[in-house]
Amino acid sequence: MNRYRIARHLKSKMDDWVSHVKDERIRSLIQHNAIVTGGALVSLLAGEEPHDYDIYFKTKESCMEVARYYAKLWNESGEAERTVTVEDKEGRITCFIEAKDAVAEDKEEVREPDTKKKKAKKPYRPRYFTTNAISLSDKIQLIIRFYGSVEEIHKNYDFVHCTCSYDYLTDSVNLPSAALEAIINKELVYVGSKYPLCSIIRTRKFLSRGYHINAGQYLKMAYQLNELDLHDFEVLKDQLVGVDSAYFNAFIDEMRKMKEDHPDMEMDTGYFIRAVDRIFSGGIEHE
Repeated sequence: MNRYRIARHLKSKMDDWVSHVKDERIRSLIQHNAIVTGGALVSLLAGEEPHDYDIYFKTKESCMEVARYYAKLWNESGEAERTVTVEDKEGRITCFIEAKDAVAEDKEEVREPDTKKKKAKKPYRPRYFTTNAISLSDKIQLIIRFYGSVEEIHKNYDFVHCTCSYDYLTDSVNLPSAALEAIINKELVYVGSKYPLCSIIRTRKFLSRGYHINAGQYLKMAYQLNELDLHDFEVLKDQLVGVDSAYFNAFIDEMRKMKEDHPDMEMDTGYFIRAVDRIFSGGIEHE
């Protein structure tokens, strides 16, 4: 697709989503602040149907209010086993997933329950919450971990081919030349990220899609990774939350339980390796 067809496709998708938002103020916040960026534009450039649409917001207020709108829908659905609240924690918007009773533990994620009841499902309903994102049905994913201008959002991105974007308010598509060159050549070019561990793991997904990467890009990621203290559980967890894999979620849960049961215990290499082998030995994880 060219930029005009991409814009038409994305506007149609966004209009359809917004038409199902019942709150007029939330509709306005989305219309004025939503940005689509990431893999959806890469797929559209190739003439392929996007797997999902990653939505970011220009302001903290719009991000917070849209997230709270969908948390409220979730909590009022009558099907949720866990409630979700959206809070500003140390300057960062976060979904807190809470148990409805005192027995169950709080979690980092919660999904729409499977049901055999045959009833109509509402379009664009909340289906999956993590601390950093809200997944709606119909391929919409709200990223609440970051917000701001396109330039600010892309400071948290890792590979240049993912930096094309669409501004819903102006109905405009931005296709940076460096991104287009990387897409045409199917080349992974690392531009730096706050989450190098996540980036290293993410290369697997792109390699499976026919992209290639030179050793220098891994060197850049390793150099940035060396600046982090992965023995610190909070740092390790922060580096892994962007990896879409149940195996990593299980690993984080195990590490948390270990820290809770043994607060003075330091996570050494031996324990780390054994925990990884135990969790990942069940098969090859799919992202």
